[in-house]
Amino acid sequence: MINAAIFASGEGTNAENLFKFFANDKRIKFKLVITNKVNAGVIARAEKYNKNVQIVGKTSLENYTDKLIEFLKIEKIDLIILAGFLLKMPDAFMKAFPNRIINIHPSLLPKYGGKGMYGHHVHEAVIANKETESGITIHYVNEEYDKGSIILQAKCVVSPDETAESLSKKIRLLEFEFLPKAVETFL
Repeated sequence: MINAAIFASGEGTNAENLFKFFANDKRIKFKLVITNKVNAGVIARAEKYNKNVQIVGKTSLENYTDKLIEFLKIEKIDLIILAGFLLKMPDAFMKAFPNRIINIHPSLLPKYGGKGMYGHHVHEAVIANKETESGITIHYVNEEYDKGSIILQAKCVVSPDETAESLSKKIRLLEFEFLPKAVETFL
C-alpha cells in the first residue's frame, strides 16, 4: 500500500475528490493533509474524511525542512501530491522523495508556468494572449517551478468570450477527472 500526503493551500476540492475516488482502493491511503494556511478550506474537507491535518507555515517549511521530512518518513509517506499548494518546496524534499512528489498545474506547461503563475493569474494570462486552448499539466516536482517531467496533460477549448471564471470551471473539471488518473499511474 502507498501512503500519501496531500499538500494544499486552498479550498481542498482536489483533495476531497481524491478521498472519494480512492475511498475503497486498498492500494493507497491518504494519511496526511498539510496546509500552510490556518483558514484553508482543505482543513474542513480533510477533517470530514478523518484525515490528519498539519499546518506548516512558510517559515516552518523553510526553517524546519529536515524535521518535516523526518516526520513524513516516520509516517511512511511514499507519495506527496501538491494540489494547489502555493509554496515552493525546498530542494531537500526532491532529494528525500525523488520522483515521488507530483503537482497539478492549471495550464499546458511549459506555457504559463513559474513563480506567480497559479489560479486566476494563469487563466487571465491565457485569455489575454488569446489562446484557443488551455488545460492542466500534472508533473513531477523538481528544483524549478513547473519544470519537472510531465506525467500527463489534458486540454480544453478556450472560447472567444471566455472569462477567467468560466475557464477556471473548465480547468477544475479536468483536474477532477485527471488527477486521480495521474495518481493511478504512480500506483
